[in-house]
Amino acid sequence: MRMLATARGTGRLVKSKIEVRSLQAYRMDADGRQQLALALTSSATLSTAATTLAPRRPSITSTSTSTSTPYNSSASARLSQLNNHITSTTASTLSPGASAISRAASRIYSTATTNKMSAQAEHPTVLIPGPIEFDDAVLQAMATPSESHVGMPFVNVFGDTLAQLRQLFITTSPDSQPLILSGSGTLGWDVVASNIIEPGDEVLVLHTGYFGDSFSDCLATYGAKPTQLGAAIGSRPSVEEIESALKGRKYKAVTITHTDTSTGVLSDPKEVAEVVRRVSPETLVVVDGVCSVGCEEIRFDEWGLDVVLTASQKAVGAPAGLSIMMLSGRAIEAYKSRKVPPGSYFASLKNWLPIMQNYEAKKPSYFATPSPQLVRALNTSLTQILSVPLSQRFAEHKAASRKIKDAVASFGLKQLASEEKFQANGMTAVWLPEGITPADILPHTAKEGVVFAGGLHREVATKYIRIGSMGVSVTKPELGHIDKAINALKTGLVAAGYTLP
Repeated sequence: MRMLATARGTGRLVKSKIEVRSLQAYRMDADGRQQLALALTSSATLSTAATTLAPRRPSITSTSTSTSTPYNSSASARLSQLNNHITSTTASTLSPGASAISRAASRIYSTATTNKMSAQAEHPTVLIPGPIEFDDAVLQAMATPSESHVGMPFVNVFGDTLAQLRQLFITTSPDSQPLILSGSGTLGWDVVASNIIEPGDEVLVLHTGYFGDSFSDCLATYGAKPTQLGAAIGSRPSVEEIESALKGRKYKAVTITHTDTSTGVLSDPKEVAEVVRRVSPETLVVVDGVCSVGCEEIRFDEWGLDVVLTASQKAVGAPAGLSIMMLSGRAIEAYKSRKVPPGSYFASLKNWLPIMQNYEAKKPSYFATPSPQLVRALNTSLTQILSVPLSQRFAEHKAASRKIKDAVASFGLKQLASEEKFQANGMTAVWLPEGITPADILPHTAKEGVVFAGGLHREVATKYIRIGSMGVSVTKPELGHIDKAINALKTGLVAAGYTLP
């Protein structure tokens, strides 16, 4: 009989072209969760090509003047530029999101259905600097039935996921501590500003775009005194400027936006940490890695980092909703030696540290309810990421990024990041031709089935667009996302009235 398969986690109905002859009962999997097992038969040949841990791919060989000014940015001004970014990136309406089906059923694909490389519903290819496209298995993990957040099946998965983060950040120190909190990457700023930094503390913020302003805002909200060390758009503060700033004032911490999502500028945490250790060794090194963790090299212990914060929806490859952090022993000690209690309740390390330590030790614990579905999705994504050497993953992102950047140059365009060493591997910020705005080109790229992002830097938001190249769009070249991005950009430029060289 012909049946309609329902996506259990979404409530939407998805038509299936597969002939279903029998439907087995619920069963319990190894983790103690209910799963629906489907026995599918069809006149067409069934394919079971893609399981969660299947080998992904072959190896790839990797191939200004600044000023120090007190923080005085305006939150209202950034709200205005963010509105421009939002209206630019929503030039087209996304089709309904992919419907997730239970994991057991999702491993069975019918070649009679379509020739797609993915089991997801048809949708525009989202190539912005996050959220990124997701692997089928990650979305399928989101369809896990409801379960207790203090039950051992989930506690075991949460503990394993925290241990995976140690591998991702490359830390073996027993003093370091990973955290997974429900929230966006921005929550990581609040954790730092309300726990590790105290009111009145001086903080040096290395500014490479919009997110330096925002981190400064957060720090000031909790009473800290941020000073931004700026750079020209597309550049970053030099080592000499950082050293001079550190010698001129005592700072509790230095913050680095590893990849600024507004400009595509890549900073060098290793280089900065070396300067800090040499000039002001008691100063903490805090890295905003929201747009870098998972696609740029980070060596937490070796580089002497104290905090790296990120989010689930970018190169980490899971849906938005999780704030992820790694804290060093020094950072934890800075929190413990505070003179006043933390300025936040939900973001307080007093509440979260024992919870994370218990989860990692596979002990049920509770402060605030986590999302079992999001944590399982993160666990699935991290399992895939760690199934190959991280060096290979970084090389793949660099190669894909280089392909996009070479295409941009061949179209006669330039990047905001002025030098190659300033250019991030997870995204590319592209200056548009004179007279063309994001609103002129993004509707045309959307017609090609590709979603790019508008500009976000408040001074030049209407003059450039941003292209993301992270996660499965890079590590699964068979999806064709990178070529699709290049073709869409070319078509959009011509449609907007630009003459290619």
